Amino acid sequence: MSTTTTKKEAVLAALLNNGRTHTLGRGLTAAQIEARYGVGNARATISDLRADGWAIYANQHTDTKGRTKTFYRVGRPSRAMVRAAFAAKAAGLITEDLV
Repeated sequence: MSTTTTKKEAVLAALLNNGRTHTLGRGLTAAQIEARYGVGNARATISDLRADGWAIYANQHTDTKGRTKTFYRVGRPSRAMVRAAFAAKAAGLITEDLV
């Protein structure tokens, strides 16, 4: 029985590892995701993971030369996000279980 990891699963595994092995814990940039995991569109992959329920945050960092990069990382949703999700469920906007 073969276990094949999809590109999306590989990106998620790297984000869950917080990119520690390559980016000192800051997460992964879109360019890194595309180069390392063969993803054609990193933003679309991140969007798919978010749609699957993962709390993936985009943090911007500006270096000393004024260049800004966005680093993606997995985090914990804020209380406000959880509260909004339960309010949407109560209003009938979400039909799936939240837990």
